[in-house]
Amino acid sequence: MPVLHLKAKPSGRRNQLELAPDSSVTVRLNAPAQDGKANACLLSYLAEVFGVAKSSLTLLSGHATPFKKVDVGGLSPQAFHMVLERFRVTKE
Repeated sequence: MPVLHLKAKPSGRRNQLELAPDSSVTVRLNAPAQDGKANACLLSYLAEVFGVAKSSLTLLSGHATPFKKVDVGGLSPQAFHMVLERFRVTKE
């Protein structure tokens, strides 16, 4: 199962995933970083992005830090990378 390494930025205006040119992933969240709200928001948003059940996602590390690892179950590596590519940010 693919593992997503990302940097979470809570308390944003909206939920947004960005894949930078260097392939780093940043997820902006519209939930505050308190009482697990940002982590819950992150898992819900990623379930929506990848089209999988929230129960197939597992936060492996980073429960209290911005740098997180999330196991994305229910997807092949090819499907995982295809979804991520839709969020690639290109410099213009």
